[in-house]
Amino acid sequence: MLRAQSPNVLTTASKQSAALFSEEMLTRKKFPEDLARSNADEEEPILKPSPKRFVLFPIKYNEAEASFWTTEEVDLSNDQKDWNNKLTEDERYFISHVLAFFSSSDGIVNENLVERFSNDVQIPEARCFYGFQIMIENIHSEMYSLLIDTYIKEPAQREYLFDAIETISCIRKKAEWAFCWISSGKSFAERLIAFAAIEGIFFSGSFASIFWLKKRGLMPGLTFSNELISRDEGLHCDFACLLFSLLKNRPSNATATRIITEAVAIEKEFITEALPVGLIGMNATLMCQYIEFVADRLLVSLGMPKSYYAENPFDFMDLISLQGKTNFFEKRVSDYQRAGVMNKDPAEKGFTLEADF
Repeated sequence: MLRAQSPNVLTTASKQSAALFSEEMLTRKKFPEDLARSNADEEEPILKPSPKRFVLFPIKYNEAEASFWTTEEVDLSNDQKDWNNKLTEDERYFISHVLAFFSSSDGIVNENLVERFSNDVQIPEARCFYGFQIMIENIHSEMYSLLIDTYIKEPAQREYLFDAIETISCIRKKAEWAFCWISSGKSFAERLIAFAAIEGIFFSGSFASIFWLKKRGLMPGLTFSNELISRDEGLHCDFACLLFSLLKNRPSNATATRIITEAVAIEKEFITEALPVGLIGMNATLMCQYIEFVADRLLVSLGMPKSYYAENPFDFMDLISLQGKTNFFEKRVSDYQRAGVMNKDPAEKGFTLEADF
């Protein structure tokens, strides 16, 4: 049974947006006056304007398009029972604060895409992907607003969570790091690494904690939406790594590793100290190891050597990363794709001037 959107969501979501870009935060994220590109950026083919930038063959965009979903497809009707009857007070506290971080983070990612990356990158395929990413991040933000609106019935507590960047210090710290990179005069390559870290590392501990609930058979709507969103963020991170591979001037391994390890330190503090996973029965040491494992995987995807050499301590995350398979009781799996979008014969994906339209 799918539910209609609560009218409260529109009100709280709009207030959330206002809080997200409050006067203080907007002042922090304003760009430096000398936003002239660095010499390295001037030499990058993907950043150079071209008369050919208005035609495209967007393969990665098609992958994102094939995985499109909407909030109406997530059934939250059974979650309220688990929230009220099966979760402890500590578990409710943990989940609500994770959702508070998520509900703000997608707006920050979109701010970077709109203000910086979509203007920086000139190749049409990348702009096409970014346009779709902006839309899907909006769906993520709507989903998190609906989750908070469904679980949290006290209006004052809801407002507190929607205003998380201003009201919750550990979330504000992550947001400030991201805003610094939005307004940074650093090279495109360094900023690309930073936002790959935001989507690949800053979300990793929270995603794993929600999948932990799935392992316990709790909160089916929350965990299903988490599968959909984590898959989307994985694709966004993969795209960042693909763009990075096309750059001529890349930062040194030391610079890239420094950016990644900064993100790791912030995420470890967030998920083990400020919002300890012990609240839901997870092991904090293993969670730190998992974050290091995710960071190593990102470094390798960027063509860099590992920094931590950590192994994945969570077997359930290995299972999540496999191709999802439905069972008799599931309506579908989260790696579903829109019918026909990616089922074309490889030969049909070739460029031709003889096609019938």
